[in-house]
Amino acid sequence: MIHRYQLNGYNIVLDIYSGSVHVVDDLAYDVIGLYEDHTADEIVAAMLEKYAGRPEITEQEIREVIESVEELKAKGKLFAPDQYEHLAFDFKKRNTVIKALCLHVAHTCNLTCDYCFASQGKYQGERALMSFEVGKQALDFLIASSGSRRNLEVDFFGGEPLMNWDVVKQLVAYGREQEKIHNKNFRFTLTTNGMLIDDDVIDFANREMHNVVLSLDGRKEIHDRLRKTPSGKGSYDIIVPKFQKLVESRGGKGYYVRGTFTHDNVEFTKDLLHMADLGFTELSMEPVVCAPDEPYALTEEDKSVLFEQYELLAKEMIRRKKAGNGFTFYHYMIDLKGGPCVYKRISGCGSGTEYLAVTPWGELFPCHQFVGDPKYSMGDVWHGVTNTALRDEFKLCNAYARPGCKDCWARMYCSGGCAANAYHATGSIKGVYEYGCDLFRKRMECAIMMEIANAGIEPAHSV
Repeated sequence: MIHRYQLNGYNIVLDIYSGSVHVVDDLAYDVIGLYEDHTADEIVAAMLEKYAGRPEITEQEIREVIESVEELKAKGKLFAPDQYEHLAFDFKKRNTVIKALCLHVAHTCNLTCDYCFASQGKYQGERALMSFEVGKQALDFLIASSGSRRNLEVDFFGGEPLMNWDVVKQLVAYGREQEKIHNKNFRFTLTTNGMLIDDDVIDFANREMHNVVLSLDGRKEIHDRLRKTPSGKGSYDIIVPKFQKLVESRGGKGYYVRGTFTHDNVEFTKDLLHMADLGFTELSMEPVVCAPDEPYALTEEDKSVLFEQYELLAKEMIRRKKAGNGFTFYHYMIDLKGGPCVYKRISGCGSGTEYLAVTPWGELFPCHQFVGDPKYSMGDVWHGVTNTALRDEFKLCNAYARPGCKDCWARMYCSGGCAANAYHATGSIKGVYEYGCDLFRKRMECAIMMEIANAGIEPAHSV
């Protein structure tokens, strides 16, 4: 399987199963497009007709290009066969170790974001704070379920986790004690809206948190429209100085400033560039996922604008990197040479298998987006995963499990996509959230183009 596209002056050909990326001239681009379904003579005739006005393109040159394509195919770098499908169905047999937990330390929040999937932190249930005892048991469960894996991930999540800050600090201290005993290494992450950040939070986070995720939707008017305090006031002026102070003091440690775009700010590049201009260099901006009848839901009419925005963002990031003031966009992070391994490419994020969410009461769910749905309760931190049938269902939720993914060129990049998004869009974790797929494919095209441009390869066409 191949995927051809043109972007920012480049003719790009992806060979899906080998992972090869080819940047080619116009003639090679067209020949490759015809190669599988046409004979060499048919290709020659078609190219001579198309390039009749270009005398430098001769039959000999066309046949040389065809020979080059054949050589690449023989080397397994073009039109490579699928060698991985059989691996997808071995996952159910694998022993499962758990490597990450999302600890919902607070099912409550001090903001009332209109688009919040967690219904202002309550997850369609009661407001609650996780006790130290429940959190302690969760860490014990993670250690006991992690096998020989040394590095373990714990995300303090909500709601707003800073509303239960003392318990967060207690759990980090307990984790540090246990990692010495069990030869483990905890990587803690804090996800926060920033309202309660103070010097204590900053000092502790910089000392103990491997990563910090900071919620900001961009420009003041955009952020304040949907991310309000209970009194109805915007939160931008409160949180931005705190975020700046925290990030400045991190000393290069990991962080992300993460936003959400909706129907109300489809020109989200303006918001990302605003965040970059505030001094933030590690950025993410996610499309809202919600019921289609919500006023902020993305529409089909928005899609073409979003495609343009992703392209605009990619070009601006290339320009800023050359100018020495570049920044990272989470969805454009891609390693074309080294990673991830094929098992990871097929299996995805590991929700419901390697990664679980824990409620304040210790109940286990496949991830934070399933919390509160009784159909997806998997057990608890005292008894472990008792719903093994559900776990097995998630084991088979991969790039090959969804019929709608069969002919998609991007499935080795998305691993079949987000199970939660599929479920909320279609009612099945093996469904396909088409809108999200379209956006993902566009992001991948932009990300790969950026890698080519940043490698110093000149485009075939000026733009």
